[in-house]
This record gives sequence, structure tokens and C-alpha cells, in this order.
Amino acid sequence: MQRRAYAPAAALVAAVLTAGLTSCSGASGTGGGGDDSKPGQPGSSAPAGEPGKYRGLPEPCGYVNRDTLRRLLPAGEDESEAEIEKVYKGQAAITYDTDRRVGCRWRLETPEGTRHLSVDFERVVSYQPGVSDEQRAQQLYAREATAAHIPTAAASASSAPATPAPSSGSPSTSAGAHPQGGAASGKPSATASPSPSVPPSGSPSGLAPRALDDLGDEAFVDDKLSTTGSGVHRDIAIVFRSANVLVSIAYDQWSTDRQHVPSSEDLQGRAHGLARELDAGHFGN
Repeated sequence: MQRRAYAPAAALVAAVLTAGLTSCSGASGTGGGGDDSKPGQPGSSAPAGEPGKYRGLPEPCGYVNRDTLRRLLPAGEDESEAEIEKVYKGQAAITYDTDRRVGCRWRLETPEGTRHLSVDFERVVSYQPGVSDEQRAQQLYAREATAAHIPTAAASASSAPATPAPSSGSPSTSAGAHPQGGAASGKPSATASPSPSVPPSGSPSGLAPRALDDLGDEAFVDDKLSTTGSGVHRDIAIVFRSANVLVSIAYDQWSTDRQHVPSSEDLQGRAHGLARELDAGHFGN
């Protein structure tokens, strides 16, 4: 009788150990191997979603061309080569899985203010049965566009005249952003009503927040202007999706001269040029 009691217990222990080893091996895909295995859910007949086009991500701080950084973050004449090199080297964002998400930040301070630039890449992997990586990326992109209140393409076409997108070679209008502005986050900033001494943004309707049709599979640009007692702040955010990768660019400028409002055309043009450059780089393998 005692032997019969031990046998089921031993089998149960063996089964638990086997299940534990199996689950551990399935969760070890955060390394450089890019393991995106998608085990089916118990009781579900839906197949695993189709894997995405991209299986890796680039090294973000080195992915942006140095000449592009010079256009986005123009250094002053008094900056030393060592200081400029430190600025353009950038600072990698802290992430827990560089196979799935990476980013880089740059900050340039001048007597007139400070500019910030950030670039983030997210490689989307779906673990929902029957939902592909690309479909999941579409869902996440739609959530971003909705949060930014981006009008649909049909609404944009009916309410705004067709205006060519500004090029990356737009002339610079102002250097800097407020030193206390903090790193760009790509999220809409808390705007304040412009003071009487600062005119409204006055951006042409063609430069208003809108969908873009020349980046990846879908894209949008957002543009926010705010003022404080210490200056004027404009935030540009561009988000685009290419297959199962989401790319977010945040570019902001603080001007300590409240009479000098950072130009939508200038900042959007520079950020747009960077976005096209990143899109053409084809990300990771």
C-alpha cells in the first residue's frame, strides 16, 4: 500500500519539474538571439500570430547620421570640439530588453536656450493567438495617434489644403530651448495660454498635427507650443510604423527670448528629414 502511495507522488513531482523546465526555456528569448516563440494558449484553437518582418533593432545612438545631428542640434561658435563630440555621442535610453526596445537622447545647451532630441525604436511582438506582430503594431500605432488627436486622412483632406511636407533643409530660426525643459518625451506637453507678448503659433494649416503619407506604412506628426515665464517651448513628435517596428521621434526647442517663437516649419522640417533617414535605414535584421 505504501508503494502505491509513493508512485503517484513521484509522478506528480516529475511532471511539475518538467513543466517548470519547459516554461523557463520558453521565456529566455530576451537575449541577442531574438527568440520570439509564441506558445499557444491552452484550450485555444487559434494559431500563433505570424512573426514580424524585423527580428532585431539597431544601435540607436549610432544609427543617426552625424551630419543630421549637426542640423538638428546646431552648436554655437564658442563650443569646443570636445563639448560638441560629447553632445553628438548621445546617451542610450535604459531598457530591459534591447532586442525589443532601444532609444537615444541628445541635449544641446546654448546661451539662448536648449534643444532636445530623442529617438526610440520598439519592435512589437504579439502573444495574442491569431494576431500577427504587424497587426499588434497597428493597434499600438492607432493608440498613439488617437492619444495625440491626429485627424484621419479623410478629415485632413477635407479640412486643410494640400501642403508639401517641409524638407530637412529648412533654415534655422533659433537656437536652443530652456535648460529646465527636460528630455523630450514625445508626449504632448501641458500647454499654457500664450501671453500678450508672444503671438500664437500661427502655423499654416498644412503644418498642423496630421497624418503623413511618406513614412513607413503609416505616420503622423504632432506640434505643441507652450509658454512660461522663462521662455517659449515648442515640441515636435513624429511617430511612424514600418511593419512591426514603431519609431518615435521627439524634438523640442526652448527659446529664452519670448519674442522669438520657435518655428513649426523649421522644427518639423528637421524632424521630418530625420524620420525619412531612419525609415530608409531598414532598422535591424
